[in-house]
Amino acid sequence: MRHPYLEIGKIVGTHGVRGEVRVEPWCDEPSFMKRFKTLYFDNRGSRAVRVLSCREHGSIVLLKLEGTDTVEQAAALRGRVLFMQRADAKLPKEHYFIQDLIGCAVRDADAPEKSYGTLTDVSKTGANDVWHITDETGAEVLIPAIPPVVISTDIDAEEIRIRPLKGLFDDAH
Repeated sequence: MRHPYLEIGKIVGTHGVRGEVRVEPWCDEPSFMKRFKTLYFDNRGSRAVRVLSCREHGSIVLLKLEGTDTVEQAAALRGRVLFMQRADAKLPKEHYFIQDLIGCAVRDADAPEKSYGTLTDVSKTGANDVWHITDETGAEVLIPAIPPVVISTDIDAEEIRIRPLKGLFDDAH
């Protein structure tokens, strides 16, 4: 199921004395956060906050949120997770939110009856993402999320088809 509100980052500190917060973005690029005029303090959309300004500061994002005007008010938000509304973000074709990939069944592209397990985590490595596949015994295998390996992704069906590189799985072809 696609959740309407997704985690986008965590407030990790303050910046200056006018109430700006430092946010650790949980997205591919910090600039992604500039798209949003409203963020949320919950995953239901009931605690909206207007974004008055947003700018990158290295790998951190500095946000000025409505109603946060002092360093003390900003400090009180430290540790809070920010959410975005899915409808406010448009992704290019063949791009997915990590939160949508987690939990998808991973099957063989050439033999769909063969299951490798479930996608349980994604690591960002720089060159390409690495997907963590956990089988029914709890064993974890890491696969590169590259076009020759990931053949298809169907978020609605919660299924990913792969063609694993030789040696990734004990019985890989």
